[in-house]
Amino acid sequence: MLLRSALRRFNLHRSLTPTALRTFASKHREVPALTCDRYPVQRGSFAELTDADVAIFRGILGGADSSRVITAEDEVQNYNIDYLRSVRGYGRVVVKPRTTAEVAELMRYCNERRLAVCPQGGNTGLVGGSVPVFDEVVLSLQLMDTIERIDEYAGIVVCQAGCVLATLEEQVGARGLVMPLDLGAKGSCHIGGNVSTNAGGLRLVRYGNLHGSVLGVEAVTAEGRVLDLMSNFKKDNTGYHLKHLFIGSEGTLGIITRLSMFCPTASRSVNVAFLGLHSYDDVKRTFLAAKRGLGEVLSSCEMIDAPSLESCTRFFGLQSPIEKYPFYMLIETSGSDAGHDEEKLTRFLEQTMEEGLVQDGTVTNEPTKMKVPIMRTLSLR
Repeated sequence: MLLRSALRRFNLHRSLTPTALRTFASKHREVPALTCDRYPVQRGSFAELTDADVAIFRGILGGADSSRVITAEDEVQNYNIDYLRSVRGYGRVVVKPRTTAEVAELMRYCNERRLAVCPQGGNTGLVGGSVPVFDEVVLSLQLMDTIERIDEYAGIVVCQAGCVLATLEEQVGARGLVMPLDLGAKGSCHIGGNVSTNAGGLRLVRYGNLHGSVLGVEAVTAEGRVLDLMSNFKKDNTGYHLKHLFIGSEGTLGIITRLSMFCPTASRSVNVAFLGLHSYDDVKRTFLAAKRGLGEVLSSCEMIDAPSLESCTRFFGLQSPIEKYPFYMLIETSGSDAGHDEEKLTRFLEQTMEEGLVQDGTVTNEPTKMKVPIMRTLSLR
C-alpha cells in the first residue's frame, strides 16, 4: 500500500499504549471554595428552599419515597462541584425528571415559588457553567436518556436530552451513521448539554457546528411552558427557525428536553496522523495544505503546543507518540475508498515533509490505536 511505504519513511511509532491512565478529578480531591466566596456575584431575590418544597418535588416525581429527589449532602455535593473541581455551589436538592411533562411541572412550581434552577447534563463542562453558583435547585437530565428513533434512511436520530454522546455514537454507528460531533468527554457528556453549549468538537471541520445538524428541539421555559420546535427535515424553509435560539443558549432561555439531529453516513476508511512541527507558522501552512490537498476527506484538524502536550502526558501518565517539538497537529481523514484516501494522505505527507513543514509524525488506520487516550485528551472540550 502507498500509505504503508510512506509511513516507513515517516517514523511510524507502534508503542502508543499509555501507562496508568488516571481520571482528571482524582488528582484534585480537595473540595473547592464556594463560587460566591471567590467571585463578586450577587444571589438575587430568589426564595430559599424549604422542606415543603422538597415534598412537592417528591410528589411530582413519584411520591414521598422517590429516589429521584436527592437531598443527602454527600450525594448532592457531586452535583455542586464542576468537573475541574474549581468552583462549587451549595444547592441542597437534586431532582431527576424522566419526561418533558415532569420538567415542565417542576419548572412551573419553581417559577411560582421563585426558586432558582440550575439545569445539568453530564457535568463535563470546563468553565463552571453546569453547577450552581449559590443554592439553586439542580435539575439533572441523567434519567432522560431514551433514544426514541433512528431513521437510517433519512439519517436522523430523535432522542431525549440526557442521552450520553458515546451511547448515541454506538447506536447510530450500528446503522451505518455517525454523530456529527465527537468530544473527549463523550463517555459522560449529554447530547442536550452539547446542543445547549453549541459544542464544536473534533468533527467541526467536516460537518460544521450544531446549528447545521440539529433539526429540531423540544424545550421547557422558565415558567413551565413546553415549546415544540421539533422537525425531521434536513431541508425545511418554513416559518421561523426558533431552534437556533436554544442552540448555545446554555439553559438561559429554557431547558432542552428532546431533539432531532441529522447524522451523516459513516466513513468506511479512517486515518489519523499525529505530526510534529517547528513553528506556529508551519502549523498554519500545514493546515492550509491539508484543506487543499486532502479536501473532502479531511475530517479533523487540531493543534496543540508543547507545554500543553507536556501537561497532558505528565498528568495522565501518558507517552507522546513522537519526539518533542514546539507544536503538534492531529489530522484525521475519513472517506469511502481506502485506497483513494491513503493515496491522498501519502501525497499530503510527502509534500509537507519535502517543504520542511512537518518534521516527524505517526499515522495509523487501526481503530484500536485511534482510541489511545493521548489522542482524545488533546481535544478534551
